[in-house]
This record gives sequence, structure tokens and C-alpha cells, in this order.
Amino acid sequence: MVASLTRSWKTARLDPSAHAALAEGLPASELWTLLLDVLARRAAERDPPTLLRQWERDGFTRPAPIDQRTLVALNGHLLAAAEAFEAIELSPLAPLGACSVVGLASQNKIVSALRGTEVVSDPTNLMALECARRLRADPRAVVRLATCHRCVRAQEIPDKPGFARHFGIFCLAAGGREEKGHAFTVNALVEQIGAHLAALDRLERHGYSFPGRRLRILATEARAALGDRVAAAFASSPIGAVTTREPLDHRYYDGLRFTIGVRAPDGSEVPFVDGGAFDWVAKIASNGKLAFVASGMGAQLAALLFRRR
Repeated sequence: MVASLTRSWKTARLDPSAHAALAEGLPASELWTLLLDVLARRAAERDPPTLLRQWERDGFTRPAPIDQRTLVALNGHLLAAAEAFEAIELSPLAPLGACSVVGLASQNKIVSALRGTEVVSDPTNLMALECARRLRADPRAVVRLATCHRCVRAQEIPDKPGFARHFGIFCLAAGGREEKGHAFTVNALVEQIGAHLAALDRLERHGYSFPGRRLRILATEARAALGDRVAAAFASSPIGAVTTREPLDHRYYDGLRFTIGVRAPDGSEVPFVDGGAFDWVAKIASNGKLAFVASGMGAQLAALLFRRR
């Protein structure tokens, strides 16, 4: 009933045939041209005071609460810690549906744009596209990518320090042909966990502090043996973190996930790094033999919560 009321509110001023034409009937190029004209007319009705009011109150448009020099230096340290990965600079825009088509994200949580695009909300989805593009050209290649990117999300955000509509993420990704015993996936997870821990170590040498580190390795029952292998890689060497093995019941991942939590100044644990295995590259490239592992770190959270004053 609620969904029905929501739909009628959205389309109350539109003839059903007009709504159908906008949603499905018009060719994409004609729809983008129509919407560009509509938004040009809307923009023409605005005035400078309206722009200032939006600038002051809109979380999508306000500047980040971090000095840019701090962020540039931070990103430099993160990329230096990931020297085994090729660093790429992504576009601010992604193909429309970049997250909702291959993942489980709702398009309503993403800032959709014009000309068949959306504002980047998760760089790992774009890195999956780039891995798929390269692997279609050379299926035997191994692709390792890193990036620091500012993302925008339209979903509800926690009322906590460090969380905002737009924020910086440090991401790693690896794509390639799966190997015997799922060796590619296991090795890529181990490599990315090691790179993130090395990044935390490097930042601690440059004015940051990440106490109470906890590495969690999560796996579904079907991939429990792989999770054990990833956890075992960190069991015999000091990594400055407590390591635990836990079950996974989150459908977003392809059976394997890891997180690295750190203790915030208020004593709570912040899920600071998150990553895992995904089936995205296999779907995009239409090749079930391809594997993909990606992970992300909250770079802006690092600057806001863990920089020593």
C-alpha cells in the first residue's frame, strides 16, 4: 500500500503514457536531450541567493571538512603503500547503473546524472569495469589497480563525526583468471589485506594513530576453507592486529569478506577497511573463469578521526 502511494505521488502530475515514455519508451539519446532542456529551464529560473542558500545547507555541495593539503598528503602515503598496484585516476562520472546492475545497491542511493551517467558512489565498481575491459583483451593478464577517489552517496548517513554525503575512499582491486584451488582469490585477498595494514603502518609514521586493530575474515559455509587459508596467512606473522574467523551471511560478497576495524577516540570500533571477493568481473566480461577482489579504506575518516593533533 505504501509503495502504491509513493508511486502515485511521484507520477500524480504525469499522464501514464508520458511517464511510460520517459521511463521506457523514448530512445536514450532523445531522453537525455529532453532532460537537458528541462534542467536548462530550471537553471534559468534560479538566482544567486538561491545558489548560496543551497550551498549553505546542502550536504551534496558543501566543501569537505578537511584541509586539502592534509588529504593530498594522506592520499600520497596510501598510494605509496600500494606500490604493487597500478594507480589510476577515475572520472567523477560512471555509466548509469554501474553499481545497481552488477551489485545490490539501489539506484535511489546514487546521484544519477544525465547523458547515461551517474556520479561515482563506489570506485570498486568502476575498477571492475576496467578489469573486465583489460581481461577481455588479454584473458591471461593479472590486473592490479589502486585509486583515491571522492565519492558521493544519496543514502542516509550516520549522525557521527567523519560521515558525510561526499568523502574520500582509498580502493584496491585485482582481477584475473581464477587458478587451481581458488589460488587467485586467496592470494589477492592476502595481498590487499597486507597492503591496507602496510598503509596504516605508514600513516602511523606520519602523524596518525590506529589503535586496537582487528582483522576479521568472514566466509560462507561453502567457502569456509578459503577463509581459513586467508586467516592462516596472518596467523604466524605479527601484523599489529587481532585476527578472527567468522561466518558470512551478506549477499553483497561472493562468499568471502574481510574487515579491519580500529578503535576511535570515543572507544568505539570503526569498520575502517572493508573488502572481499565479488562476481562482478565474471558478469561484466561474460566469463565465469574470471575472479575479482576489491577493498576500500575510509581515507576521510582517517583524516578526521585518527590524525594526531
